[in-house]
Amino acid sequence: MSEATEKKPWLTRNVKVLSAVSLAQDAASEMLYPLLPILLTTTLGAPAAVVGIVEGIAEGVAALIKYISGRTSDRVGRKPAVATGYGLAAVGKIIIAAATVWPGVLAGRVVDRVGKGIRGAPRDALLADGVATTSMGKVFGFHRAADTLGAVIGPLIGLAVLAAASGNIQVALWVAVIPALISVALVSLTVEKRRPKVRDAARSADSSVARTAATTRPKAPPLPPRVRLIAGLLAVIALVNFPDALLLLHLNEQGFSTMSVVATYALFNLANAAIAFPAGALSDRWPRARVYALGLICFAIGYIGLAVADTGWISVLLLLVYGGFAGITDGVGKAWISSLCPPDQRGHAQGLMQGLTGGAILLAGIWAGLAWTSGSGLGTVPMMIAGIVSALAAIGLLMAGRRLG
Repeated sequence: MSEATEKKPWLTRNVKVLSAVSLAQDAASEMLYPLLPILLTTTLGAPAAVVGIVEGIAEGVAALIKYISGRTSDRVGRKPAVATGYGLAAVGKIIIAAATVWPGVLAGRVVDRVGKGIRGAPRDALLADGVATTSMGKVFGFHRAADTLGAVIGPLIGLAVLAAASGNIQVALWVAVIPALISVALVSLTVEKRRPKVRDAARSADSSVARTAATTRPKAPPLPPRVRLIAGLLAVIALVNFPDALLLLHLNEQGFSTMSVVATYALFNLANAAIAFPAGALSDRWPRARVYALGLICFAIGYIGLAVADTGWISVLLLLVYGGFAGITDGVGKAWISSLCPPDQRGHAQGLMQGLTGGAILLAGIWAGLAWTSGSGLGTVPMMIAGIVSALAAIGLLMAGRRLG
């Protein structure tokens, strides 16, 4: 019986544990994330372009590490990489909390994103281990929902801390370190199947064959062509997906207070979490290209709308619509890639896809940050460009349908 048709439970131990790990880590990250644009531009006096550059460089570093980590984890083990990645993320948050100049924030974000780069692909490969391809959407949708629930909890805790600390951002940044450390501890509860080593096979072989096997490392087979095609396609689309920190900066520039920005971001993540599992489950039944396109439609509406909106409550509604983009595309994209390759190549496949899209986000953050004050300012020009490109990409994926897998 093939993996695609075999009846397997999708809610495995790893799915449960890694979802809890991501919930705790995202509570830490998203307690910190909406404060970064304000910390950089108001507290530390950096120009708006620095927000895009800091986030772009951080994501670019993560992109490179994701590819390397994903490829090597298929051979040497995934759990140690996951633990190391979450550990570095905690260290990065400590550096940010202690920063007194904006290059310190950049250093912290780079360390944080190096951790994300190390853990991302092997974690997603562990999530997919032992799960039928027909349930990949539910697995990654469930994980995404838990991950984003942390992104709702984090800003709410941040709001409470800011209120208790009279708006002191530094206090909130130090509190964010606590759930980050909890996530590191939880990784120990994951399980990974023992991978056969070359020397184990050699013991049962003829001595001459054993010597050959012990000194020869088999070359990893190339990824299926469709995996490379989809990874490249998603990377091209990501060239207009600049960091969300710039959208939060847009709200702040519109007149939103620090507390309002954090509260709005919590609502954004709530919309994200609410749609993640249903979208993942839908992608197990409907062509994943078309489900992904629905997310791009949310992106287009959100970006184009924010570019022209001049009323606070309309901007909040548009950010909620935009929340559907991340909620739909993150889990569906990972399920899409995982379902197109054999289990022993999933780390490599996830690393390729996440590495390419992360590199594209680096470029997006840089060009959007540099263009932020062009035209009428407030990011109107880059948001309009990104929204139009996303709408065109959505039309293309809707037309492609099942041909892309």
